[in-house]
Amino acid sequence: MSASSSASLSASPLDSGPLDNSHYEQACDQAIAMCDGNLRSTIKALIMANEYLEAELLELQVAIATGCAPLPSSPAESSAA
Repeated sequence: MSASSSASLSASPLDSGPLDNSHYEQACDQAIAMCDGNLRSTIKALIMANEYLEAELLELQVAIATGCAPLPSSPAESSAA
């Protein structure tokens, strides 16, 4: 995956406004193209990516709950420094 393709996949759908599905259409087309048009491989890759992100989220939640990761500071605290 190139840097430009990863940047467009990570762009927020909220950037293009409500009810604009073009971001999702482009992301679907790009994911399918990256799997050489194989829809089964595309779905499998997306499931694997989702499982990875769920595991990362769980690890972060555990780290925060056990005090191993600092909570983000509020914008007021970070601008005061």
